[in-house]
Amino acid sequence: MARGTSGSLLVVDDDRYIQNAMADYLRSLGHRTETASNCDEAIERMGEYPFEVVICDVNLPDHDGFHLLSWAREHSPETSVILLTGFGTIESAVEAIRMGAFDYLTKPVIDEELRFSIERAMGQRQIIEENKKLKAQLTQRYGLSSIVGKDYKMLRMFELIESVADTRTTVLILGESGTGKTMTARALHQLSNRADRPFVEVACGALPDSLLESELFGHVAGAFTGASHDKVGKFLQADGGTLFLDEIATASPQLQVKLLRVLQDREFEPVGGNTTFKVDVRLVLATNQDLEEAVARGEFREDLYYRINVITMTQPPLRERIGDIPLLVEHYLKLFTEQTGRRIQEVDEMAIQAMQQYNWPGNVRELVNVIERAVVLCRENRITLADLPDKLLAHHEHRNVEASLSGASLKAALTQPERQLIIQALESNGWNRQKTAKALGINRTTLYKKMRRYDIDFESVYKHI
Repeated sequence: MARGTSGSLLVVDDDRYIQNAMADYLRSLGHRTETASNCDEAIERMGEYPFEVVICDVNLPDHDGFHLLSWAREHSPETSVILLTGFGTIESAVEAIRMGAFDYLTKPVIDEELRFSIERAMGQRQIIEENKKLKAQLTQRYGLSSIVGKDYKMLRMFELIESVADTRTTVLILGESGTGKTMTARALHQLSNRADRPFVEVACGALPDSLLESELFGHVAGAFTGASHDKVGKFLQADGGTLFLDEIATASPQLQVKLLRVLQDREFEPVGGNTTFKVDVRLVLATNQDLEEAVARGEFREDLYYRINVITMTQPPLRERIGDIPLLVEHYLKLFTEQTGRRIQEVDEMAIQAMQQYNWPGNVRELVNVIERAVVLCRENRITLADLPDKLLAHHEHRNVEASLSGASLKAALTQPERQLIIQALESNGWNRQKTAKALGINRTTLYKKMRRYDIDFESVYKHI
């Protein structure tokens, strides 16, 4: 902590001469310093103002300094307490630190010793504040707020994430490539009691079988050609935290056997080694393949499948939640304008319509790339159709031509957009009809009539999903 950094301090001592001398010295260093003469008075002052550091004599007329320390731990845990005593012993110093005192000094206190102790206490407080800010940033970046969506299927997934996050239960995330399985795995970790421990990700499909086993479990020197030294695997790196195995369906039969053992016994041996390591790891796995079919074909072990298929989450593809596209566009537009410094305020309605008509084979990942590209290419303060890739424009034009050549009347042509708008509003409001009617600016009776006219109900909308 830099010399001269000011803080808010409270000096507690029943000896007025020592109290005033200490307070004057601390004020000369630039600290905002108040005083109290007994424990009850100090507690009253601490209840009125959040002092950063309290310097308290152990021997006070009403209660001792340990009583104040105990009160501070419960009611003001961010305040550092430095205890002072004229009868210092090793036992009392150990007891003070055990109870949560930041420091324990013996009278007469040397000025420089007190100054250094206060600077260290304030330095620790600054580190704690920085850690809090970092955790808040991590929660914002990797928590549930990082997963954008109000679609009914997404809301159900959010509920499931919150329900199982703070457990050790193995989670299997299903979904097409680009739907955001990694973000869901990170949210599970960030919402758990393991959030301050490692989150380790392994893309199983990106490594050949020969390297993947070593990557996960490590190896000892000489285990295979090129293994010149011991290597710590991802399981040990994730000890106490979360290990995310993406594309788990690509794992070889040999690797599946070792994974089954780790899940059952929480122990393993490195490649080429005979030392057994025990680990406390929460496993989250993901795949874009149908594991039941893989089991039926004999490509995936049935016992491993049932071991990992405890809690299953399905990430819906983007084409099944087009009502979320405006939200996703707004979210990533803000992100990329901040990153690039561009002053783009919005995406026009025609561009949004083109995005909602596109099939998105690459899902959210593809949408993110489209928005980033548009932000870079846009020359105005709003993104238009001209800023979108040709494949989206071609699809949009095809849909429009198809609609105009269908021979439908104007009334019939307007029916489909209105039906889709109502479905999107229902999905965004969890199929709550009162909220949906309010969002659409119509009364509930009108909504019911339109739902009957367009044959809209939950079962009919989702029967093909």
